[in-house]
Amino acid sequence: MNDLESLSASDAALALAQGKIKAEHLVLACLDRIGQRERTIKAWVSLGKENAIARARQLDRGASTGLLHGLPIGVKDLFDTYDLPTAYGSPIYRDHQPATDAVSIALMRKAGGIILGKTVTTEFATFKSGPTANPHNTAHTPGGSSSGSAAAVADFMVPLATGTQTAASIIRPASFCGVVGYKPSYGKVSIAGVKSLSISMDTLGCFGRTVSDVALGVAAMSGDHSLANIDPLHHKPRIALANTVHWPLAQKETVTAMALARFAANSISHHGISEASLPALFDGLADAQSRIMTSEMSRSLLFERVHFPKLLGSKISAQLKDGAAIPYEIYTADLIYVAQARQAMDQFFADSADVIITPSAIGEAPATKSHTGDPIFCRSWSVLGYPCININVSTGPNHMPVGVQLVAGLGRDRLLLSTAKAFVQALADPASRAQA
Repeated sequence: MNDLESLSASDAALALAQGKIKAEHLVLACLDRIGQRERTIKAWVSLGKENAIARARQLDRGASTGLLHGLPIGVKDLFDTYDLPTAYGSPIYRDHQPATDAVSIALMRKAGGIILGKTVTTEFATFKSGPTANPHNTAHTPGGSSSGSAAAVADFMVPLATGTQTAASIIRPASFCGVVGYKPSYGKVSIAGVKSLSISMDTLGCFGRTVSDVALGVAAMSGDHSLANIDPLHHKPRIALANTVHWPLAQKETVTAMALARFAANSISHHGISEASLPALFDGLADAQSRIMTSEMSRSLLFERVHFPKLLGSKISAQLKDGAAIPYEIYTADLIYVAQARQAMDQFFADSADVIITPSAIGEAPATKSHTGDPIFCRSWSVLGYPCININVSTGPNHMPVGVQLVAGLGRDRLLLSTAKAFVQALADPASRAQA
């Protein structure tokens, strides 16, 4: 079998289980691709070549070890790994070597995953751009903060990679890089062993080339192996389009993407597509998310701010200062507001829709290296903790990918994955349907 690096994670996992390919050959193919492209894309902080090859050879000699048997994985450099340094995107931790794996990484290893290396993250998963380039056009941002993971999967360096999201750090880079990104329900995956930014919202997920890929990845990293088996839709779900209060910010390509999404979803939706009339409390969620995140950041990174202020970037230093200035009373009021909005949104899902389709980003990846793009269309869903998945449906004026995100209620991850797979299969473009 040729071009092993181009296999999706789910196709590679099946080929490995059937003995059609060897884990060693897959790892070597990915390393060869990295050797060809890394100087341009800059997706990796470190590679564990020798350990990955040795682990692959070991796995090839034995029986299948689990869902990810023999699959190479990229790990965002926010997750602790006992055998590779973890710098959290900061010079403060340049030589930091954790003694243990993050819980999610330990679970992925137990499932047979091979940690190929650590992928670039922005500084402490915030908004300062890293060195990574967008594989579709290196003059454009790959998004953030999971920039390296999204770019590595998009550029066929690795079939599966981990990410984290507090505001938009999985969905936005997935849209910008043209891959599938899945942020599961808040709390689905343990955050133990991952550098925390905002304890109320930090959520772990992954990137792949298909819906099946990301379902496989989150199944392994959460321990909920049932997610790996995506059920077909036995009943058509109620699907609503939610442009949200932020719709005036949408660029033409996002407007087009939403129109294409409506057309595709209509065939799988119960009684057609409705326009979501979201509860009034939804409108203030993006601002509340920003304040909560900034406030919690100021405490999560207090040690670094006190002891290493000169090693922090100017953007994050300003955020930490702003967060420290937010009165605790406002922070707690925002938490109460979010809880009330979640109750209202839970009722909306109960009464009006099973799945919402909404923009992933304001448009295609901007032609810049100075910032990672606007997170506005993701902030509200992140603070609510709802599961989201990016599906790419079109391209923008610079021929860059443009995605939409599907959102379901808290804990409805299996419904979301089933709907996402059916949605992909209903897309008109054959290349887009390959995301199933």
